[in-house]
Amino acid sequence: MNDIREVEAVVIGAGQAGLSSAYHLRRTGFEPGRGFVVLDHSPGPGGAWQFRWPSLTYGKVHGMHALPGMELTDADPARPSSEVISEYFDRYERAFDLRVRRPVAVRAVREGTGGRLLVETSDGDWSTRALINATGTWDRPFWPRYPGQETFRGRQLHTAQYPGPEAFAGLRVVVVGGGASGTQHLLEIAPLAAETTWVTRRPPVWREGPFDEEAGRAAVALVEERVRQGLPPRSVVSVTGLPLNDAIRQGLADGVLDRQPMFDRITPDGVAWADGRQVSADVILWATGFRPAVEHLAPLRLRERGGGIRVEGTRAVADPRVHLVGYGPSASTVGANRAGRAAVRDIRRLLEEEPVAA
Repeated sequence: MNDIREVEAVVIGAGQAGLSSAYHLRRTGFEPGRGFVVLDHSPGPGGAWQFRWPSLTYGKVHGMHALPGMELTDADPARPSSEVISEYFDRYERAFDLRVRRPVAVRAVREGTGGRLLVETSDGDWSTRALINATGTWDRPFWPRYPGQETFRGRQLHTAQYPGPEAFAGLRVVVVGGGASGTQHLLEIAPLAAETTWVTRRPPVWREGPFDEEAGRAAVALVEERVRQGLPPRSVVSVTGLPLNDAIRQGLADGVLDRQPMFDRITPDGVAWADGRQVSADVILWATGFRPAVEHLAPLRLRERGGGIRVEGTRAVADPRVHLVGYGPSASTVGANRAGRAAVRDIRRLLEEEPVAA
């Protein structure tokens, strides 16, 4: 077995939240490799962006905010966002010498010795005084369960597996989910599919006009309140509604975005409602969102009875050594930047009784 390596802080995840945190650690005097380490399970730079479908071009990305200290400039809006953002993250890691270790899977974080945390990974173990968890949600797609689901003879897939619209040519497709991904999938698939049906649990809420700073703060506050109560976080878009842009208006006018209430069961040939109505389908596409990827933190027993991890700012209330960045109210690109800075500020305070490893 490898010897346990010691650092002052471990960052888990090298997406927007993890890189922002690493940047602020670097700026405040922590040295990579000795003062802190960034562990990432992905094969290359780019966080979850590297796994996005090719038809999600950079021009279609909503709210991609630059990482601290380096702007993303002159990006071709017609290129896949997976390429643009992966290349940007790669330049960023090299420019600030963040020395991300990958691919490294974190298996568990548990209590270590001497008041330190033990981070168990596929590449040996790390002992740390502080932890920044920036694992996001991409690795935990949410699949709802409905009666008859196992009998469906067609294909079921989640947004995390979405290959692009060409795969649905000539097929009857049911898209489940009222978020941004669901509407994007529908607008792409409809021109190629034989038929599309859109179902959601709740009627979609369309947002008119600009989404200004005040509206953004109000939305984040609603998500933050749930996290403070120890409830599972909701996405920011779930409280902001969907922007009513030109593409959405055209989809509404064409009948593509004709929302139907959630079906009651799945049949071998499609979906059915309690009133007897049925829709035949070759594919069910679950655009039903994601859950925070925090199972590796289970040994620390951070979850509250409500099912979530209660945090104040980014700090886990149950363990002040642990910070969750990109969780709940900071689960956006601009929010992750701010949260990374706040987490590092708190960690400096936590560790200031002893000198930072240099």
